[in-house]
Amino acid sequence: MCDHVRSCQSVDPDTSCARLARGGPVREPAHRTGIAAAALGIVLWSAGIIMVRPIPMSGIQIAFWRVFLGAVVYWTLLRVSGRKLSGDQLRATAPAAIAIGLEIAVFFVALKMTTVANTVVIGALQPIVLLAVASRRFGEHVTGWVVRVAAGALFGVALVAFGSSSQPTWSPTGDSLALVAMLLFAAYFAFAKAARARVPAFEFQTAVWIVGSVVLLPLALIDAGGLQLPSPANLVWLLALLAVPGTGHLLVNWAHAKVPLVVVSMLTLANPVLATAGAAVFLGEGVDGWQVAGFMLVLAALVVTIRREAELRTPAVVPT
Repeated sequence: MCDHVRSCQSVDPDTSCARLARGGPVREPAHRTGIAAAALGIVLWSAGIIMVRPIPMSGIQIAFWRVFLGAVVYWTLLRVSGRKLSGDQLRATAPAAIAIGLEIAVFFVALKMTTVANTVVIGALQPIVLLAVASRRFGEHVTGWVVRVAAGALFGVALVAFGSSSQPTWSPTGDSLALVAMLLFAAYFAFAKAARARVPAFEFQTAVWIVGSVVLLPLALIDAGGLQLPSPANLVWLLALLAVPGTGHLLVNWAHAKVPLVVVSMLTLANPVLATAGAAVFLGEGVDGWQVAGFMLVLAALVVTIRREAELRTPAVVPT
């Protein structure tokens, strides 16, 4: 046993150092901070979902201008801070940027076609995809406990979908697009996790918006038959989208380096609850008893997951 571990055993048994010496789980402030950042980021994402519906532009136009404005603002801030993007950083970020650029476009189109509840509920199926990805690609240990909690949360998500099926804005085409967006978002999460191991958070987010705007430009040109400039009123909405859910993206991407992919994915299950509640308050979409029951089940799963994961991390290897 190394000197560091022996010294750990002589201190208070409740300290992180002593738990490490026993081979047990330790508390890690950075891990808790990462969870808090990811949770706040997802709250901001939920607010952004509500903000998209009132903008009198097509989903693809909203997506392009929101990503393009992000590229301009983030690149400017990066240059002002004296930093710059390297070719290696752009290449490392490209897969995530392509995935999120397409996801934003498809998701915004779906939001214009079907209910907010259905769009975000289908998006909440993402943990099922990422449970397998986290285990196979990143070597994260996916326990039976995590799978059971995810299954319970997804049952709550299904209750939300059942309760919203009678809404007049429901559309099966919109739901199908929401499913495509979910798969793209799962791919983005996995690519972002890999890229953040090599690229700092702000540089990563800047590269995402730059590459994403290049990807979306042809779609925006085809959609409008040319470049459709936003009106001053729409520009305010677009800047608000950049400030609110855009900041959410930055927070979640920063958290990727500190929190397991499975945990961040589980946190996204708050989206159906927050976005559907916001749609009921601000957009007049109804909420029935089935949806309320589903919300409570999702929230219970989130509380259990956050409390468990905030206390645990894989024990560090102490050099001998």
